Amino acid sequence: MKLDDRITKASTLPAFPEMLGIELLEITAERVVGQMLVTDKLANRNGVLHGGALISLADTLGGTGAVMNLPPGKTTTTIESKTNFLRAIPLGQTATGTAVCLHPGRTTSLWQTTISRPDGKAAAIVLQTQLVIDWRAEG
Repeated sequence: MKLDDRITKASTLPAFPEMLGIELLEITAERVVGQMLVTDKLANRNGVLHGGALISLADTLGGTGAVMNLPPGKTTTTIESKTNFLRAIPLGQTATGTAVCLHPGRTTSLWQTTISRPDGKAAAIVLQTQLVIDWRAEG
């Protein structure tokens, strides 16, 4: 797959990340940067970004990076994800994620995503493994 085709495929987000308000800012085979605003619909009962929304941001960024490294005819899926929550991101602030490729293997890739607050402090660090697969839609 040509680089332009990979960028087009990677930058076209599915409906779920779009519903969360995730925006992609930078996409390369080694690094993906994106952000989302912490809104009432994405907050927990304490008025900060819900952990599930934060993980969705990280998964979207790592998966996008994995797509950038796919061979022709393959796709990717997350097979493992581990999150360390460090700080809260309050309502009205923007969560920014930077995913970097730690291992761009043939069958798996390993991505580390740091989710930061506007003050530059890390709110979470997510490590995820992406599996390279053949995809056949069941139906």
